[in-house]
Amino acid sequence: MTISYNKLWKLMIDKNINKTKLREEAGISNAMAKLGKNESVQLEVLAKICKTLYCNIEDICEILFEE
Repeated sequence: MTISYNKLWKLMIDKNINKTKLREEAGISNAMAKLGKNESVQLEVLAKICKTLYCNIEDICEILFEE
């Protein structure tokens, strides 16, 4: 099982927001590196991102099941 944040990167492009701006506005200093590596992060971090981008959690991440 893998977590993918590709939806987050696409949404950021659509909303014209870069990683630095998202990190500052959401207050998620150390999580951006983990997100970039598709590593798991705390649910609180994802909630802060959703609040900042005005979206739901399924808009920024998905679980990929390996076959």
